[in-house]
Amino acid sequence: MLFRLPSRPVGVALVLLGLLGLGLTAHAAGPASAPAPAGGTATGAGLPPAVAFYRDDILADAALSPSGRYVAALVRTESRARNVLVVTDLGDPSRPRPVAAFSDLDVLSFRWVDDEWLVYNLYDSQLPLGEQRFNAGLFSVKRDGTGQRQLVRLTDDAPQTDTRTVPQGLPYLHRLLHVPAPGREGSAPEVVVGELRVNEFWEIDLVIPKRLNVATGAVRTLDALPPNALGWWFAADGEPRLASSTRDGRTRFWWRGAGDEAWRVLGDHPSDALPWQPAFVDAAGQLHVTVSEGPAGESRLRRFDLARGEPGEVVVSTPGFDFEGGPVHETAGGRTLGIRVETDAEQTVWFDPAMKAAQADVDARLPGRINRLTCRRCDDPATRTVLVRSWSDRDPGSFWVLRAVPGQPRPQWIRLGAVRSGIDPARMGAVDFQRIRARDGRDLPVWITTPHDFQPGQRRPAVVLVHGGPWVRGGWWRWSADAQFLASRGYVVIEPEFRGSAGYGMAHLRAGDREWGRAMQDDVTDATRWAATAGLIDPKRTCIAGASYGGYATLMGLIREPELYRCGIAWVAVTDPRLLFASTWRSDLTDEARRHLLPARIGDPRADAARLAEVAPIERADRIRAPLLLGFGENDRRVPLQHGTRLRDTLKAAGRDPEYVVYGGEGHGWLLVANRVDWAQRMERFLAEHLKR
Repeated sequence: MLFRLPSRPVGVALVLLGLLGLGLTAHAAGPASAPAPAGGTATGAGLPPAVAFYRDDILADAALSPSGRYVAALVRTESRARNVLVVTDLGDPSRPRPVAAFSDLDVLSFRWVDDEWLVYNLYDSQLPLGEQRFNAGLFSVKRDGTGQRQLVRLTDDAPQTDTRTVPQGLPYLHRLLHVPAPGREGSAPEVVVGELRVNEFWEIDLVIPKRLNVATGAVRTLDALPPNALGWWFAADGEPRLASSTRDGRTRFWWRGAGDEAWRVLGDHPSDALPWQPAFVDAAGQLHVTVSEGPAGESRLRRFDLARGEPGEVVVSTPGFDFEGGPVHETAGGRTLGIRVETDAEQTVWFDPAMKAAQADVDARLPGRINRLTCRRCDDPATRTVLVRSWSDRDPGSFWVLRAVPGQPRPQWIRLGAVRSGIDPARMGAVDFQRIRARDGRDLPVWITTPHDFQPGQRRPAVVLVHGGPWVRGGWWRWSADAQFLASRGYVVIEPEFRGSAGYGMAHLRAGDREWGRAMQDDVTDATRWAATAGLIDPKRTCIAGASYGGYATLMGLIREPELYRCGIAWVAVTDPRLLFASTWRSDLTDEARRHLLPARIGDPRADAARLAEVAPIERADRIRAPLLLGFGENDRRVPLQHGTRLRDTLKAAGRDPEYVVYGGEGHGWLLVANRVDWAQRMERFLAEHLKR
């Protein structure tokens, strides 16, 4: 296939200048209260349209340059529905400059390398997920839009362009691993990329780090690497410090400190029973790890004692939650200023007094919200620049810049804009977090989203929304498209963090081992019944829904608790867990996962064959009596389409046709906005028919 590198369209600067009129508004003393609602208010008494929830973000990301003088943003142009990378000089914020804008591809993500250079990669938002025919590549560009260079190719073919010759770049089997903190003035602008070595099944066997000059394309391969390394952790300057490999169910870690010539083994353990897991290497080069401790096995952040070869003192503990988060570095100085922590909601534990005070000031001006601060020249309020991303459970969020102005006692507030348009926070649902008890006494976290006009005791119709994974965390205190869309239609949304979910301690995670369709399903049932007893939902008007594992749980809920759920909605659903063990080219699961992870978490396909058959929805489809809406992706490699066709045909033969849709070209989820909106509208019609009668 001959791939054509996307070309810059004519007139894009005018488009961007008009678009960015939505933001970059200066406020001398800052907002008096929370920022204006994203997208303004809804018009009339009608419901917000589905597209408001499922369109792509119009301001997906923003980041300050190392000096804080410039801000780069990932902006979506409404006219062409493409993501564009824009850079603004904060000394003249009225003139944003598009630096990477293409007529046929979107910028996926970006990073500053230094104050002059950025790197970015690409995807095609106009192709469904299963038809993305290239990797993300890697490109560099100067902040003024010049110096475009292809660093990593999108495909294995030589690129061409209509308007310019672009250097070849590295083969497409490379990816960005790390962006070092800027070096001294005049040093080469470099990033660390990894060369991916794959086996005959196209599974990654080895990742080789390389230093890559983004201005020239020159490459330096690092020497004396440990064998079979897949995972890498780097010091602030880009030097690799920790490496990991996973083979035959065991994980090995190697360490090489500053000044060390050789790598040494830090640990060699069963992959599914690691005594500690790497978290990060801080700005001082100190390794931090997480350790599961106590009866609940909640992970704590500890410094690793390299002399003793084991975890040392506790740095952060989050009772009731596993540690999730990472360090906040000052780019120029390399200092660790604080640590971001995720419990029910995100917060930052600041070590730096100046930033702690800045956080308090921002929180006072934007109350009732999560305000994430990133700073440059952090010590001195007279020169400091701070980027704020502010959001809540009802608001997808906005970006602001706080910039010191000479001669003024207060920083200037510059509003970059809202993350997405068309959302009125006043009409969004409130998100609550509860911990209840499952039938066996186990702690069971539950997220509840209630419609904006909900009153206690109303017993609204409800959707029990089961997250996928399943070995992930499902909920946070933030705006969520699925939950908010359903709440906007009048439904209470119940989201249980059933056993097997991550984020709440190792005991909760491992309690789900080999409990698909059993105790994991009981937790979903218990959360549903609790919500009914608490007066939150109408037990006679409740539907169960979910994607992937959540779709599996939907089917098992209808099979095991037919009296509890009036209907079910399942998309990209696992209908036969035994198919996950199939070793085919269509599956994106690795051989390591099939041989070691899945048998431990689901069951051994041979020794536990009878148990797996008992919890396979396809084997018990005769018990599904409730109305069912099913959706699948034509090119899904995680849950291939046969999961859907077999269940559809089985139900159809029994005279219980489900509503059924296959999205052409899509994979394990819907990438095209049109497909996301179509699915939401199908859910809306289906729920209205079966829950509002």
